[in-house]
Amino acid sequence: LKPNNKIKRLEMRRRLTLVLALATLISAFGSSFQYGYNVAVVNSPAPDMQKFYTSVYESRNATVTDNVLTLLWSLTVSMYPMGGFFGSLMVAPLVNNFGRKGTLLFNNIFSIVPAIMMGISEVVGSFEIIIVARFLVGICAGLSSNVVPMYLGELAPKNLRGAVGIVPQLFITVGILVAQVFGIRSILGNAEGWPIMLALTGIPAVLELFILPFFPESPRYMLIQKGDEKNARKALQRLRGWQDVDEELQEMRLEEQSEQAEGQLSVFTLFTLRSLRWQLVSIIIMNMGQQLSGVNAIYYYADSIFSSAGVKDNDVQYVTVGTGSVNVLMTLAAVFIVETSGRKLLLLIGFGICCAACVILTVALSLQDTLQWMPYVSIACIIIYVIGHAIGPSPIPTVVTNEIFRQSSRPAAFMVAGSVHWLSNFIVGLVFPFLEKGLGAYSFIIFAFICLATFIYIWVVIPETKNTTFLEISKLFAARNKVEIVVEAEEQKMKEPEPPQRR
Repeated sequence: LKPNNKIKRLEMRRRLTLVLALATLISAFGSSFQYGYNVAVVNSPAPDMQKFYTSVYESRNATVTDNVLTLLWSLTVSMYPMGGFFGSLMVAPLVNNFGRKGTLLFNNIFSIVPAIMMGISEVVGSFEIIIVARFLVGICAGLSSNVVPMYLGELAPKNLRGAVGIVPQLFITVGILVAQVFGIRSILGNAEGWPIMLALTGIPAVLELFILPFFPESPRYMLIQKGDEKNARKALQRLRGWQDVDEELQEMRLEEQSEQAEGQLSVFTLFTLRSLRWQLVSIIIMNMGQQLSGVNAIYYYADSIFSSAGVKDNDVQYVTVGTGSVNVLMTLAAVFIVETSGRKLLLLIGFGICCAACVILTVALSLQDTLQWMPYVSIACIIIYVIGHAIGPSPIPTVVTNEIFRQSSRPAAFMVAGSVHWLSNFIVGLVFPFLEKGLGAYSFIIFAFICLATFIYIWVVIPETKNTTFLEISKLFAARNKVEIVVEAEEQKMKEPEPPQRR
């Protein structure tokens, strides 16, 4: 090829096409948005929902004690991540049999049905139906939080994989913000509006159900797992916006050749393979660090945390919305900087900021009765914590999980990562109210230690993965795992042509 043609081909492979952009937006809005929305949707209307719980409970000739009400509410909050855990367990069998896109379409049943259940809960006079619906919509979130990044990571060219991979997290933060806005008492966060607010989660699912079928399935899934090169080629041509996709198909074939002996890996097999040992440990540590760092304690119980930080009751809802806005803006910034700064640096910066914010927040909360200006420090610490989490710990682990595993092991890896993610989320949602009562201000020091431990692990173990192929990333871990990855001599064909040096 002539130099100018090489440059043109390189630019064509790297551009963001309309089909790729729309597939990203539809799947992220239809699935990831719901994850964020349901994280925050029960925060603002909590007092009115608890009054409903009390009235229903007492209508059955029983007295509600504070401990019983706390337990019922903790179940309402924590059934969502528990559902997420079960949803994660369904990832591997569903994506291997139905495909990535097919799983997202099937998953909408776990959003539409619970949306109806929550919408009619007050009419039928049952708080149990809310708890069950929270579990079901948690299954939806558990599937979408793993399948959307997997789907988009396999659609995107390698130079856009990080940015596209963060878009689901961006929509999670948008979902959180929308729930916080709707939760303002003058909108839906009141005694009349909370059932409508809970039911709105079904709208994105309906839209995705009708629109996503018009977009392609993952080409990697079709070629490597289904052996359907014809449709894989067509999908790549639509996604890349041009006809010559032979180089990218060759890369997929090389990946397939290098892992043919492994076959499609189960979760059990994943734990036994020496060649994936440190990748597996890494996704477990990152997902535990992401959730046990306390981020969802802030979203689940934002109003009570801000109240304890000294914010006036009438102002709490607006401070919560402001925090959600900062979260969206910083995640949006991560979309644009991840390909230049890299994954590892953003993780280190994020966990470092979160650790420092938790330490200072602990000091500020313990001294706020002594020093009049300490509540402002507490609020600033929470906002700084959200900024730190938004640029690294929140969006990057799913990007890294998608990159450090190849096609045969990726579904099982996401299943493990998702299970750890949601179990940790469940623990925080269930335990934090009791932790806050028992330790008070010092509950955040636990989160600080977790952030520090995760920071150290990432610094020592996690390699930088930006702008590298899946096969090249496997080689980065091969030395640490003390194994060799052998591929065909044709590997050289998968390398992109470099533009000529200008003199």
